[in-house]
Amino acid sequence: MTLVGQCYGQLKQGYYTGKCSANVESVIFDIVSKAYQTDKSIVAALLRMQFHDCFVRGCDASILLDGSTAEKNAPSNGSVRGYELIDAIKTRLEQLCPQLVSCADIIVVATRVAVALAQGNWYNVETGRKDGSFSSSTEAEKNLPPPSISVPNAIRLFNSKGLSANDFVLLLGGGHTVGVIHCSKFLDRLYNYQNTGRADPSMNSATLTSFQQRCPRSGSNNFVYADQTVGSEFRVDNGFYKAISQGKGVLEIDQRIASDSLTKNSVSRLAWTGDFATQFGTAMINLGRVGVLTQGPVRRNCRRNY
Repeated sequence: MTLVGQCYGQLKQGYYTGKCSANVESVIFDIVSKAYQTDKSIVAALLRMQFHDCFVRGCDASILLDGSTAEKNAPSNGSVRGYELIDAIKTRLEQLCPQLVSCADIIVVATRVAVALAQGNWYNVETGRKDGSFSSSTEAEKNLPPPSISVPNAIRLFNSKGLSANDFVLLLGGGHTVGVIHCSKFLDRLYNYQNTGRADPSMNSATLTSFQQRCPRSGSNNFVYADQTVGSEFRVDNGFYKAISQGKGVLEIDQRIASDSLTKNSVSRLAWTGDFATQFGTAMINLGRVGVLTQGPVRRNCRRNY
């Protein structure tokens, strides 16, 4: 059901109601659902895409623009995918209601659908964004947090985007409750943590052994699940927080939020109560408000500046 009324600035729930011959959000739901049937990893892909888009110039779909110096070509965006799914949605919506639905809104609505399909709570997204026209790989590198970022620095970065420390814990955990992480992203934690020649002592010993078997020192194209709670790997739930509470975090920042005084209480609450189910949707809504454009063009092609 599409709701109308609640709004943030010029964003509101049900922005497209009555503006298109079809139900815009239902069209997106159907296309994402079909993709999910054959590729469960699309959930992690869309969560990453929305986060990486919104953290660079705001939620303006600039990550979708093609170009040798565009955001999508930044090293930090090398693992972002799902562009073809956004193209398919845009193509269908252009047939139904030309130049109405922004690429920025498609990312946000499609991600919400993916979260719900992965057994996360349904949250009512706000729409009405317009599309940006500038995209810079350099800018992306300056704005996207590296896996080794400290908790205080991560919180400051999130604060600079208008997001709270609690939003940070929720969005990091929600983004890592599904999907995989390649060995190259955390090999240092297994063999040479902070140039000590040893493994990260905060890692669960059984998890460390398992990871070392999966990820040899010589390097590997293998991966591990971002959420190390068995049975939770493809579900948007609180399994990630349970895992990091037991020293089973994959990335350094994952594990640090479980022990840092600024975030550990939030992690404990999310791990052992039912708070995550409702709070994650709120954090995603907050993310979707970052730097939005509510005036300007709607791109006809999400990869092009027209």
